[in-house]
Amino acid sequence: MSSNVKHIILVMSGKGGVGKSTVSTQLALGLVAKGYRCGILDVDLCGPSVPFLLKLENQEVHQCEAGWVPVYTDESKSLGVLSIGFLTKSRNDSVVWRGPKKTAFIKQLLSDIFWEDVDYLIIDTPPGTSDEHITVMENIKEAPCDGAILVTTPQQIALDDVRKELSFCHKTGIPIIGIVENMSGYVCPNCSECTNLFSSNGGKSLAEHFQVPFLGTVPIDPRVSSETSKYVGLTDPESPMAISFNSIVDRVINPN
Repeated sequence: MSSNVKHIILVMSGKGGVGKSTVSTQLALGLVAKGYRCGILDVDLCGPSVPFLLKLENQEVHQCEAGWVPVYTDESKSLGVLSIGFLTKSRNDSVVWRGPKKTAFIKQLLSDIFWEDVDYLIIDTPPGTSDEHITVMENIKEAPCDGAILVTTPQQIALDDVRKELSFCHKTGIPIIGIVENMSGYVCPNCSECTNLFSSNGGKSLAEHFQVPFLGTVPIDPRVSSETSKYVGLTDPESPMAISFNSIVDRVINPN
């Protein structure tokens, strides 16, 4: 891992479809909005969503003497991204690789990318606790890893899978930054009232049970969900989603 990276944050989930990549991109965009330089490393090889969320699809990855050069969201180079999504022909192409090839590619991603003075590197991991996660941990042992943010939704089945992710983190020595409960309620686009479609506060109860920090709840807000390529704290700062993400970003910057 490049010595130019000051902080590493893993974003993990025990279950797919809980909005892990959205949390990763909004966290990075929120940190950039506060003046930090960030990178996102998308190691979800079979379902890379970051290029789509940041509207960076069809961009090409280039190489320099120091390694692969991230794709930047703008000329300021405040946010760089590297994903296998840049190496496939289209979003519909499947990556059909066995475990050893996945492991080798992730090792290459972690060692051969030229990050330029990055304050925070967000690593967007695939669901579960498989080869990809073990490879990431083995290759960032000497790196400044702050820990993991675990993403769940209010449903019991998602909470059960996060328990497995918590167990994985404890077994591998990954510090827990906290738990985020995503899709926690639906914000009416007309009256702005937030209604719980599923249960609520499951993530908070889980955090209290395992004595780890609870970073907050993020509702579904159709007014801002289409603006994922921009930070919701800037596009609609008064929305419940923006308020939630602002709080999460502040907790990441100042964990104590």
